[in-house]
Amino acid sequence: MNKALLQVEHLSIEFRGRAGTSYAVTDVSFAINAGETLGIVGESGSGKSVTCSALMGLLPKPPAYIPPQAHAFFNGQDLLSMREKELAKLRGNRISMIFQDPMTSLNPCISIGDQVAEPLVIHQGMAWKEAREHAVEELARVGIPEPHKRAKAYPHEFSGGMRQRVMIAMALITRPQLLIADEPTTALDVTVQKQVLDLLQARQQELGTAIILITHDLGVVRQYAHRIQVMYAGSILESAPAEELLQHPRHAYTRALLASIPTPAAKGHKLQTIPGLPPTLRAPVCGCTFRERNKIGRPELCLTGSVPELIEIAPSHFVRNCPGCLG
Repeated sequence: MNKALLQVEHLSIEFRGRAGTSYAVTDVSFAINAGETLGIVGESGSGKSVTCSALMGLLPKPPAYIPPQAHAFFNGQDLLSMREKELAKLRGNRISMIFQDPMTSLNPCISIGDQVAEPLVIHQGMAWKEAREHAVEELARVGIPEPHKRAKAYPHEFSGGMRQRVMIAMALITRPQLLIADEPTTALDVTVQKQVLDLLQARQQELGTAIILITHDLGVVRQYAHRIQVMYAGSILESAPAEELLQHPRHAYTRALLASIPTPAAKGHKLQTIPGLPPTLRAPVCGCTFRERNKIGRPELCLTGSVPELIEIAPSHFVRNCPGCLG
């Protein structure tokens, strides 16, 4: 078996402030191989984005605190114990990230071409003239029309879909080994959403890049992810190869998410939702975090005094062993 490109072990994240401590992520472990797409799904606040921000070294410390037993090995180097100067050499070079909102992620005062070219200047020491030529080529690869002309334009002159293509070009111009795509299709219409995801998939096949695709939409990862892990209240509730998880979901939360995907239904048919809100995580997790919202399983059987263990119930299919949630 090939060694994983990224191996995350026992990652926990706390935010410590005057009002107390929030336990945002609890004991998360996962791996991703070169050329693979890992889909991380869950509602807002489940810990998806903060997990990947920790890997990139983007969490301010304080208030963020990561216990010393947590590790994230990228090509054998522990990202969580690296000094900022060392991590900066990887970030935007060997590891890239696409953020949720391209309008706020792009600098409105710098031309598109210079923003796409900048990683080559910073990380590879390339001269600006040569870097700008590469930027134009990369803009062409991601489907920007008239790239020579549009490279001189500014972010406000681009539509949402075009700005997202620019973000993809900027993230991939250094040929990274790992790309973290954090809700890359937020606020895009369905047609543009598919174009962006198809583009990511095509560039992945060309470059062999591993992709972590963060989303709340199981319908998106259904088509693009090789493996899916479902997060809720800062922990992984279920993880399996995509086809296995979608055909045989075992945890009540996973089944509730799948039931919430809109489908062409008869007029008057009620859309499925998950009632209630996720826990605030102001105290360490004790018991099943989904018990209060569990309407699919048997909440009276959910564990209350101990955290359900993550067990393997089928080859490469892991789920929290909570009697009230297993189906």
